[in-house]
Amino acid sequence: MKTQPILPSSAGGKIQKNPPNRRKKPIQLRISKTHKPEHLELEEWQRLLRKEYGQKQAFKLKNRGDHPLFSEFSITNPETDKTYKVAIRGAEAGMNYCSCPDYSINHLGTCKHIEFTLATLMKKRGAKKAFQKEYIPAFSEIFLHYGPKREVRFKAGRDVPPALLTWAQKLFDANGRLKEENLLDLPKYLSNLPSNNGHEVRCYDDVMASIAEQQDQDHREKMIQSHFRQGINSPIFKNIIKTNLYPYQKEGALFAVKAGRCLIGDDMGLGKTIQAITATELMAKLFGIEKVLIISPTTLKYQWKGEIEKFSSRQAMIVEGYNHQRAQQYKQDSFFKILNYELVFRDLEKIKTWSPDLIILDEAQRIKNWKTRTARILTAEGLLDPLLDAGARILECACGPCIGIGGSPVSKGVCARTFNRNF
Repeated sequence: MKTQPILPSSAGGKIQKNPPNRRKKPIQLRISKTHKPEHLELEEWQRLLRKEYGQKQAFKLKNRGDHPLFSEFSITNPETDKTYKVAIRGAEAGMNYCSCPDYSINHLGTCKHIEFTLATLMKKRGAKKAFQKEYIPAFSEIFLHYGPKREVRFKAGRDVPPALLTWAQKLFDANGRLKEENLLDLPKYLSNLPSNNGHEVRCYDDVMASIAEQQDQDHREKMIQSHFRQGINSPIFKNIIKTNLYPYQKEGALFAVKAGRCLIGDDMGLGKTIQAITATELMAKLFGIEKVLIISPTTLKYQWKGEIEKFSSRQAMIVEGYNHQRAQQYKQDSFFKILNYELVFRDLEKIKTWSPDLIILDEAQRIKNWKTRTARILTAEGLLDPLLDAGARILECACGPCIGIGGSPVSKGVCARTFNRNF
């Protein structure tokens, strides 16, 4: 005879059935997420998807500024408990700001957090009329306009001093866009701001980050032009590693150095590992990188170590063992450190402290799905953001160089040197 288990209950010890396993219903969108409508351009389709998806969210919004509409907000997703910063300047795409990863890389000028915020604000009395007019704050601001091309812009506040207006007119055009020739010198001009008699000028962090990235790219392009005048036949390739490279391998290594962030997707057996090692040696020679982190499947760690020591004069250290042993290994001197994907989560703080200049991901398809723990750690939730902020380079979208190495997609069966959008 089977007995029904009695579960504890606040209602006087009544028999309680197991609650049904309720899954959250997926949000139904009117616009297809997988098939672009023929009457829409690609960018407009993606903006509309974010708008519709954002408006159906249950985010928590808190105003952190003084104005009820044009202000800075914190927006929290109650499901993930993640909070982002949103700044609202108007309804035009690209005018606003969000600190989420999607906004920083999608080149659309919006995201679901901005769309949720705008939809929430539009419900306020008088909001639609206020958004139709240009809002002029009490302060002047220098901000980054997001879109296919990012632009640094200046917006004068109320009662802007004439001296500040004259200063701005020298640097920015009639539409408030920073003139191309002044981009790299903006930090110098900011240090010579005229006295504003109490008038506040705000320059946001993403402006300086964008300029720093542009300065880095400009420096990289000059170095590449100087050392690769003959392309893959340039003398710098001679003896860069201890083997003769095929022309396509030189092209792959040069592609990685030029891109700064990339994915090498050649077919199996074509020497993606050698291309990555060559690119690393070129970056060390040109840009002075000194710390390289290789993240690979467990079964390939010793293969990486063997290939590095066979084709270069560098030593490679495999990070393994107990926690206290790995802590010591991160402190030891070595150009290359190699660890498997499973250890990234456990060693997150140690990796941040070590702060690699270059990250190489072997079998990079492991991060193609945002929902996996590995992808979340390597992208939105911890590792890459601090490393990027610290100046690491990831060879495709965001931190310092990271070369993602993955075989060609089985469904296509073609070679591709392309970008992994999760970076």
